[in-house]
Amino acid sequence: MHRSSDRTQRKALVDALCTVLGSVGLGIVVVQFGRAPGWEGLAAVTGGLALVSVAVLGIVRRRPLFSTPADRVTLGRAVLGGGCATIIVLAALGSLPHRSWWLVLLAAPAVLLDAVDGTVARRTGTATAQGARLDMETDAALMLALTVPLAFTLGPWVLAIGLMRYGFVALSWWRPALRAPLEFSQFRRITAAIQAVVLVIALVPVVPESLAASVLGLSLALLSASFLRDIIALERRHDTLPARVRTEAAASGTGKGTPPRS
Repeated sequence: MHRSSDRTQRKALVDALCTVLGSVGLGIVVVQFGRAPGWEGLAAVTGGLALVSVAVLGIVRRRPLFSTPADRVTLGRAVLGGGCATIIVLAALGSLPHRSWWLVLLAAPAVLLDAVDGTVARRTGTATAQGARLDMETDAALMLALTVPLAFTLGPWVLAIGLMRYGFVALSWWRPALRAPLEFSQFRRITAAIQAVVLVIALVPVVPESLAASVLGLSLALLSASFLRDIIALERRHDTLPARVRTEAAASGTGKGTPPRS
């Protein structure tokens, strides 16, 4: 049993290390393509690692330490997201355009693979709450990163799409009712998928900026409706709980300020 536990922990650490090395390797390739000066290249690779660190920390902080086949798919998505972040930093520094085919080339599979890790988890019987949270945090970091180049192109309002989930978490620190777990919602799941697809489409260089802005505006409205729907549901559920239960939930800090909201 002890040997099995050690082997599981080593495998998780290897997965985390491979993710970091993969991010660095992809970042170097992207920097070479962008022909960025030394300091710009270093900043870009660091930006990629910052996104990847969200997923890596999600693995190494687990107690007990473990990783699953589905987690490896998510970590692979994080590497692609790190490549996107590297390109985004280079674009912000002027080495690449904000909307480029290279960014779409990495962002599209990172988004499409979001449908794979859940399937892998179910088919291998390795679905876990930690895996779901890893997937959610990776999604959130990627969505925020993809809004940055669009904010440069279309205006800072686009950042609201990437920041909304973090705003929800911040609001939950002040409002205990929002820390409760959310029930499964197909509407929420479809809305999240739409955000990712729309962001990738808006990043395609040949898509007119006016069309991209219109589609993103509708997407933001849908996302706002989804969050408002969940906030109302959580508040209503909280109001129906006995006062004693509400007090205990607030004292225990259910969800630790990070509700499972994708």
